[in-house]
Order: sequence, then structure tokens, then C-alpha cells
Amino acid sequence: MADEHQFIENGLQRSQIDEFFQEELGRAGYGGMDVAKTPMGTQIVLKAEKPGMVIGKGGENIRKVTTALEDRFNLEDPQIDVQEVEEPDLNARIVADRLANALERGWYFRKAGHTTIDRIMEAGALGAEIVLSGKVTGARSRVEKFNRGYIKHNGEPAEEVVDHGQGVAVMKLGTIGVDVKIIPPGAELPDDFEVSEDMDPEEVVPDAVEVNEAEGVEELLEGEPEEGDADAEAAAAEAADADTEADLDEDIVEEVIEEEVDADEEFDEVEVPGGDEDVEEELEELEEDVEAEAEELVEEMEDEDADEGGDA
Repeated sequence: MADEHQFIENGLQRSQIDEFFQEELGRAGYGGMDVAKTPMGTQIVLKAEKPGMVIGKGGENIRKVTTALEDRFNLEDPQIDVQEVEEPDLNARIVADRLANALERGWYFRKAGHTTIDRIMEAGALGAEIVLSGKVTGARSRVEKFNRGYIKHNGEPAEEVVDHGQGVAVMKLGTIGVDVKIIPPGAELPDDFEVSEDMDPEEVVPDAVEVNEAEGVEELLEGEPEEGDADAEAAAAEAADADTEADLDEDIVEEVIEEEVDADEEFDEVEVPGGDEDVEEELEELEEDVEAEAEELVEEMEDEDADEGGDA
């Protein structure tokens, strides 16, 4: 069998074993497993909330599970080690099963979601996310999310740091998928940083301190300017000259405007020869001429009326 096919076969077998444990040990609080094949056989580490129920009275239950593994999955000498989960509220698989059971018992999805995620955060988790998908309340499927804290969705931290668990709630209207993601307390994330106030820089970064002392800011200011500095100074001088020319142009424009304004004022102050008296005399003469013409018109109209009366 090719290597690629072998990887696929191993992954499929692992998924089938996980489903088998979920069906057989669900009431014991099954929290996941780790499978490792050794020369002595297949080593399986089970995580459970109640290890006593997994082992059974006198080891009866664990022997039954071991025999089923040999018969159904052809495992050579499987050795099962059962470990107790210290904090069930931080195990995504156990939390997802609890939430699914709560929904099946009739809990309202919002109350169940908020209660579950609050318990996760109270247990010390750095972040958590719960996603319910399916026919949550009505005939139409939808997705409901509950978030707290900080969660990673992609990259290596999402695979290595985040604990991921899934469950299924079988309801009358249909199934509801429960997806839980938890970042456990004390997890080291690549974007974490700390600020140390009482640290000596020489102890932390001695090389950087030596470089800073060798090429300090004061020494650079006191030293001769380099070619780049000379170019910068030349550019600054050109900019200053341009500003000066702009100021000169503005002064010239202002002087021209002031001269035009002075010329207008001088034109307004020029006196007409003869003064205002000549203008008044001319107006009086015009008025007399207008009155004379009006009297002549009135006399002509009276004469015409008189002639028309005599003819009649």
C-alpha cells in the first residue's frame, strides 16, 4: 500500500475508533483519545470525566471495550490507559456533549449557550466560542454563535493550541450541531508579549546597547554632515529660496494694487472747472426751456379747440 493510502487508512480508522468510544463511553464523560502504535501493540490513552464508569466493576467494562477493538478494527494487542479529566469545563468534547444533552432535555438554546460559555470562562479559559447550527427554533436552519474572550480561527495556533470538540443534539424538528472551541489557561500564543519595567537593557540586549553607545545621537549631531545630509541641506536651501521668491512676488502684487487704489482716489478728488455753480445755472436754463415749450403746447391745443367750436 502506498504511503498516501496508508495515511488515509490510518485517519479513517482513527475516526471510527473515536466514534466507537463516543457511543460506548458517552455516559462516562468521554473527552477524547490519543492513539500510538508501538512494537508491543497499540497504545490508546482515553480521557474521561468518570474513569470508574469506563473501567467498570472489576475491569469488566474495559475488557469488553478491548475485545471489541480487536474484533472490529483488527488492532494488535490494544492497551487502554484511562486518565481522568482534571477540569471538565475546559475539555471541548465534554462541554459539547453536555450542551447537546441540555438541548435534548428541552433547554432554550440561548440560555444553554450563555450558561455553558460562562462556565468555561469561570474555569479560567482565555477564550471560547460555541456555534449551534441547525433547526434551533423553527423549521428553517440557522447558525447561532456565543463568544467570550480571545479565540484563534486559523494558522498553527488554531490546530495546536485551541481545543476543538463537536456534539449532536437530536431534536424533534431535526438535529442541531454543537461546535465548541476553547483556549485553555496558560496557553502560549505567538502574538503574546510582556512589558518589563524594572529590567536593565544591558542584561536583555547587550549588543543593541553597545551599538547605541558607539553611534549615539549626540555624536552624530556633533560630527561632520555626510553626503546625504549635504543633499538634504541643499534641498532645504532651495525650498527657502523658493519661499523667498514667492514672498517677493506677493509684495510686488500688493504694491501694484495699492498704486491702482491711489490712482482711483486721486481721480475721485479731481474738481470740475467752474464748480457746482455752473452746473446749477445750466439746470435752471433747462428747466426754463422745458416750461416755455409746455406753455406753447398748451396754447396751440386751446387754439385748436376754439377753431373747432366756431366751425360747429
